[in-house]
Amino acid sequence: MGMDNDWNRFNKILKGKVRKNLKGYLGKTDLFARKGDEVIKIPVPQIDIPHFRFGQNGGVGQGDGDIGDSLTPGERKAGSGGEAGDLEGEHFTEAEVTIDELARMLGEELGLPNIEPKGENRIVSEKYKVKGIASVGPESLRQFRRGYLRALKRQIATSSYDPHNPLVIPIRDDMRYRSLERVPSPLSNAVLIYMMDVSGSMGAEQKRLVRNTSFWISAWLRTHYKEIEERFIIHDTKAREVDRKTFFSTTESGGTLFTPAYHLCTEMIAREYDPSVYNIYPLHFSDGDNYNIGTTDTKDALRLLDEHLLPASNLFCYGQCLVGGIGEGEFIKEINRHYKLEDTSAKISSKVRAAKLYKDDDIADALRHFLRTGR
Repeated sequence: MGMDNDWNRFNKILKGKVRKNLKGYLGKTDLFARKGDEVIKIPVPQIDIPHFRFGQNGGVGQGDGDIGDSLTPGERKAGSGGEAGDLEGEHFTEAEVTIDELARMLGEELGLPNIEPKGENRIVSEKYKVKGIASVGPESLRQFRRGYLRALKRQIATSSYDPHNPLVIPIRDDMRYRSLERVPSPLSNAVLIYMMDVSGSMGAEQKRLVRNTSFWISAWLRTHYKEIEERFIIHDTKAREVDRKTFFSTTESGGTLFTPAYHLCTEMIAREYDPSVYNIYPLHFSDGDNYNIGTTDTKDALRLLDEHLLPASNLFCYGQCLVGGIGEGEFIKEINRHYKLEDTSAKISSKVRAAKLYKDDDIADALRHFLRTGR
């Protein structure tokens, strides 16, 4: 028990180290596509498992000794005892955590509120939970161990148990079965609809920022919803639905229009996702350089948001990606102005969130900005 407690304390120390360096993991592409309950190993430097270290003459308390003798064993010098090298290397210990644990750490670190889903009382399935143990039941729920122990106790009590011939035969009265109770299980479903500009100005670095930001948004939402669907839409001047791999690998040479993507997203929701049941999260990523910025397409895109996407959605997130800091697109300014996002009194109540994603350090701020309303 004492060793288990020591390990539990040590694991808490390890996870504390992970939490301290959490923002450094936000840009890690090797985490992408991991499942929430999948255990991953994260190297934590400069921490060692506490243990006793003995010298060559045995541990403390062994052998003869006189009053006043030192109880500290000799330290082995680096490079001695036939070991290669003459310097001690840096130690790494691996902390085992799941993506769900990392997502919860992220939520605590960024101060994210828990999400309050809608629709959980509208879709209801049934599940069973163990209510107790009964003396009757189907064979599929039979508790063999309980029945065997009752039979053993009965035979010992009646002196019919022979230790030289340890045969235990349960009878009907010995049998025990799990008793199940049928309970309603409310379901809370969500769909994430990713939209991304794949025009020539959206390069590999912008897509990496989108991929990592999207991963952590999905990881956070998965800690709140039973089931999550993900759909992917790419666009330049036209829009089409693709799979995940195509979404992050496609580059087109054309210009950029936002309305085709918003039209396709609107049609997808109307056709497949009832807003009274589903928690809907459209997310759009672009460098903001709309082909008709400030004129027809921008106005039409904002109208689609106002009239269709926002009424159906829990939250709409726009991430503007720019690498190098030159030639910032105008759409983030337009969306901030239209929804008064820079007015602090309007931020919490709005369903629209907009953030800049120009470098890895921006991911944490974008996540905090996107998810801090608890929608």
